Amino acid sequence: MSIFTFARAATAIALAAGSLAATAALANTPATVRLDYLHSGNALSEQYAIDRVVIEPLPWAGNLSRNIDDTDRGVNKVEVVDAKTGAVLYTRGFSTIFGEWRTTDEAHKVTRGFQESVRFPKPDRPVRVRILKRDERNQFSIVWSVDVDTDAQDVVRKQDPAPAKPIPIRVNGAPGDKVDLLILGDGYTKADLPKFEQSARKLADYLFSVSPFKERAKDFNVWGIAVPTQEAGVSRPSTGQHRASALGTRYDIFGSERYVLTLDNRALREISQHAPYEFIEILVNNDTYGGGGIYGQFSTAAANSDWANYLFVHEFGHHFAGLADEYYTSPVAYASGGADRPEPWEPNATALKDPAKLKWKHLVTPGTALPTPWPKAVYEEHSRAYQKTRAALRKDNRPESEMSALFKEDLAYTMKLFSTAPNKDAVGAFEGANYESTGYYRPAQQCLMFDRSDKFCAVCKEAVNQTIDLYSRPAK
Repeated sequence: MSIFTFARAATAIALAAGSLAATAALANTPATVRLDYLHSGNALSEQYAIDRVVIEPLPWAGNLSRNIDDTDRGVNKVEVVDAKTGAVLYTRGFSTIFGEWRTTDEAHKVTRGFQESVRFPKPDRPVRVRILKRDERNQFSIVWSVDVDTDAQDVVRKQDPAPAKPIPIRVNGAPGDKVDLLILGDGYTKADLPKFEQSARKLADYLFSVSPFKERAKDFNVWGIAVPTQEAGVSRPSTGQHRASALGTRYDIFGSERYVLTLDNRALREISQHAPYEFIEILVNNDTYGGGGIYGQFSTAAANSDWANYLFVHEFGHHFAGLADEYYTSPVAYASGGADRPEPWEPNATALKDPAKLKWKHLVTPGTALPTPWPKAVYEEHSRAYQKTRAALRKDNRPESEMSALFKEDLAYTMKLFSTAPNKDAVGAFEGANYESTGYYRPAQQCLMFDRSDKFCAVCKEAVNQTIDLYSRPAK
């Protein structure tokens, strides 16, 4: 789909909605600028270097009335400022794969580089792009800046045509008025493309059956793209499975067998740029349970897993709203906050330094104690046995059906345990979250970010709604 085809489609949407204002706004929509850069370092230091500036094929898909991000999420933030006056033109919070990697054991031994990008509406003047990072006080400070003239000669303005045709899955309005979600497929052969579309539609339908996405479904557009591969599936190195794919998505990221990401940011962006998007979820054509999510970057899910519905929504929660993992008994490849338990930036986890200043105090159920009692010891005793069995199944490379059965047994146990527990429906501060048994607290006893249940808690719902509000524009 060329920029002209996209523009015609968006104009048709606006006209069908009877919105001449939307049509006029589309004609004035700025181009999309992408700054590709390199982020390298180790556990002790980090460096940045500009790679290139790209004008993407499609106009800016964002809500131009909300260019400033007020949600205060992410480890990092990008600021685009007027190079002469310093006036802030655009900001967004985000996190990075590098930020996770530098907490791994490997980062204490070697230096590595990662590709990263930030995107923003094309300005009509030279700008300074600044990357900020949270300090020990949880405040943002500048770690890198670079001057960018989007009209300079070395800016990339023309690229190869789209490698695959975007599929309109849900189109509810002009991109600038909606949250634009792009579902990418990886590991799908040409013969598998109908399977990709079926999975993308099924998982999008499931996403919009879960509150608050359900109530806000009309605030979203959803597109799909899959570039065919020669072999089905993506790489899973721990089992000797290696596959070449357009996005380079794979399992075993940072040595975690279930962690699925791509480290090829350029490939990701060069494919994604051919559809309007603000958020990306990658479906891998695999049965093995796995996924991942980086705030403001992308999320992934194994489309053929028995748990694909859960994976799609849970991982999207990380990427879309910056939600923390609330579980703490599963091993992960990277470290959390450390012994001093700093206050997390994520909206659904807290160190509870001062219960009177709890970040979700306005949602706490009246009369609920802080910290909030729950059957923690019983849960942990069961979880230790469950995790031991899970590790043995993976070590022995047992059939995925056995792992899925174990997950079902674990969820059934948890549901029964919590069904009669005190505070089972309360919003409070339940100890055990953010990969830590003690020192971090979650808002509810049970939530989609805690286990494989199917509902978000009130705090997570609020965070999702805040993100939808940032990217969509209410109908007039």
